[in-house]
Amino acid sequence: MQLHFNTVRTAWIQFVAWLIVQPARPVSELAPVVTASTQDAPVVAPQPPPARALLERPCLSQLSLWDEAALPPFVRHCEVARKYLRLLGPLDWAHFPERDPHHPWPGPQPQPRAPYVAAFLVKLEEQKRYMSDLREFLVEHPALVWVLGFPLVPSDQFPWGFDVKASLSCARHFGRVLRTLPNDAAQFLLDGTVKQLQAALPSACACATGEAISLDTKHIIAWVKENNPKAYLRDRYDKTKQPKGDPDCRLGCKRKRNRAPDVAAAPETPPPTPTTNPVPARSAEVGEFYWGYASGVVATKVPDWGEFVLAEFTQPFDQSDDSYFFPLLKATERRLGRRPKFGALDAAYDAFYVYEYFHNAGGFAAVPLAERGGFKGRLFDETGRPLCKAGLAMPLKLTFRCKTSLIEHEMGRWACPLFFPQPTGQPCPGDDAHWAKGGCVTAMATSIGARIRYQLDRDSDAFKTVYQQRTADERINSQAKELGIERPMLRNGRAIANLNSLIYVLINLRALHRVRAQREAQTQEAPVTQS
Repeated sequence: MQLHFNTVRTAWIQFVAWLIVQPARPVSELAPVVTASTQDAPVVAPQPPPARALLERPCLSQLSLWDEAALPPFVRHCEVARKYLRLLGPLDWAHFPERDPHHPWPGPQPQPRAPYVAAFLVKLEEQKRYMSDLREFLVEHPALVWVLGFPLVPSDQFPWGFDVKASLSCARHFGRVLRTLPNDAAQFLLDGTVKQLQAALPSACACATGEAISLDTKHIIAWVKENNPKAYLRDRYDKTKQPKGDPDCRLGCKRKRNRAPDVAAAPETPPPTPTTNPVPARSAEVGEFYWGYASGVVATKVPDWGEFVLAEFTQPFDQSDDSYFFPLLKATERRLGRRPKFGALDAAYDAFYVYEYFHNAGGFAAVPLAERGGFKGRLFDETGRPLCKAGLAMPLKLTFRCKTSLIEHEMGRWACPLFFPQPTGQPCPGDDAHWAKGGCVTAMATSIGARIRYQLDRDSDAFKTVYQQRTADERINSQAKELGIERPMLRNGRAIANLNSLIYVLINLRALHRVRAQREAQTQEAPVTQS
């Protein structure tokens, strides 16, 4: 062994010494050879770089502006890549909010999140259930990976010049990006879709977009065993026992109806108490209970053009419906640049501040009257004072701040005019039951919306026309359900909120392409009609 090593070392030393003593040939001796070879060779025009050299490319929105001939051949020949270049290109990916590079983040330079968000939209469009399915789909379409903007790992083993599997992160990292992405980034894309729709619609329709809106919520069932009816659980609907599968979901009730049953339609005599097999009250069905979330959405309907999403907001399922009103309308105002004048909402939003909001905007809210506290209606005089059952105007006795409701507001207490401000000694013409205790007293908000709630004519044609806008929300919710919003395979509140925002972004993108196709068809038919 030692002899063989010494022999090899001696041979290497001799070879290096030979290289040192060899004289170097001058350049003049090589010149005739080079000249002769260049004279005999034909002149060849410079060739463009091969497709695999185009690893550095602009963002998706700028790629969509390229001529198709400028794209690499493997992208031009991929129908899937060209489909998503057209679908996702209108979004402003150049200004997508990435992580601040000046912030001292731990670890190496983070990858851009825009390609991942674009891939999530592909996942929704392709109906891929899990992140592993999405990654497999991307591996099968290298041109799509190139279009979406993922950082590429060069490789000469593939004709497109990069290794697809090495360029994509693992499926777990895709899920990590979705649950750590700030929802403002997804809302940024939704802002862009609303602007694109306004620009694509005819000027008359664009100005009227958002004049009438509808607002509704969609329940989202969490991916936990407590929602599985086949799983045996002792305390399935105990809100104090948080499911281990999702720490952010909450227990809520999806009520079968928002209004009490019609008393006139009920039988005159109640049904008799059963003598056999009685059902305890605690097991009576009063609604559908789920652990999960709810997504509130504001939609608008433009006649002959379709329904569009203006705002969305996701909360745990234990939040009331009316808690969505102000966050959603604030986002709607920001995107439209003005307040919508008319709103169509269900009876869950029968609150004074809803009527006040649309009244101040110059319109009204089409909301059914929820008969709370047994009040089916209330009359007022010319000055806005409520009338008692005897038809007398009740004076305002005092005001106070109500801090127990969702919105802190001023309440007023109106008293019987026969006792306040001074007793008149006259008997009550309506023989009120509270006469012996100082007459009738009523309390309600001093806002003008409290009066509009009772004075609104719900049988008018204007009310019925605005209330038909609710079909816009129903159609949007139907599309969102087809995209998987009702049963997401996620276990994190932020991930579900981001997924919901991207679902509505995709719905608007589809609507945008329908609008553009319809405008193009109208442009092509115009010369034929004129001739």
